[in-house]
Amino acid sequence: MKLKNRVALVTGASRGIGKGIAVAFARAGADIIFTYHRNQQAALETKAELEALGAKVLMSQTDSADQAAIVRLRDEVKNSFGRVNILVNNAGTIGEELPCVDMPVEEFDRVLNCDLRGVFLFCKNFIPLISKEPVGKIINITSELSFKGRANYIPYVTAKTGLNGLSRCLAYELAPDILVNSIAPGPIETDMILADMDPEWLEKEKNIPLQRLGKVEEIAAAALLLASDEGNFFCGQIISPNGGAVFT
Repeated sequence: MKLKNRVALVTGASRGIGKGIAVAFARAGADIIFTYHRNQQAALETKAELEALGAKVLMSQTDSADQAAIVRLRDEVKNSFGRVNILVNNAGTIGEELPCVDMPVEEFDRVLNCDLRGVFLFCKNFIPLISKEPVGKIINITSELSFKGRANYIPYVTAKTGLNGLSRCLAYELAPDILVNSIAPGPIETDMILADMDPEWLEKEKNIPLQRLGKVEEIAAAALLLASDEGNFFCGQIISPNGGAVFT
């Protein structure tokens, strides 16, 4: 029970990596607040699974780019829990796969609003609620593509690269009371990836030293390390479970 008596907020946790992290935290004893964007059925299923693990759960439909919605959530969390010990900024979108000259400005703005501005907004509003006893934790989910880039993914890679910089700045600002670190996953086997990508794309993603996609549980394990007391000497780091897709 590494997270017993702690409260974790995980954004974008109705499915995929966010859900995996929320489940791992609940198993470790944490109460969970999680957000979702549109998929209410998946969110309800996640809520039931977390409650079955014994967690107190608050589920919130919140747009990560909406300042007013995040303020409302902050006030609800303050009234219901009084504090947050761990903030995991996971909510994000990949966006359209297009070359620069064909990328609509609106699509560029949409992805950056969600993947970068949204993290800033959650940090801005929730840092005052993060308990410093024990040391607070912020974990930002970035991407291995922020190290190496990829053609036709300019908004996503730009946002995740910016998130690396935001995380480092926060790490300096908040240490030693709140420790800020990031996780930069490589290609991960999520339901969204399996549903949206064709077999050829999936096989191409496996062309890395470990010759497979990563598992959600492997990312959740890294998050649990950082969130627990075992991660108390990590500050300003980017952990990248990526199967050798890029060496950092």
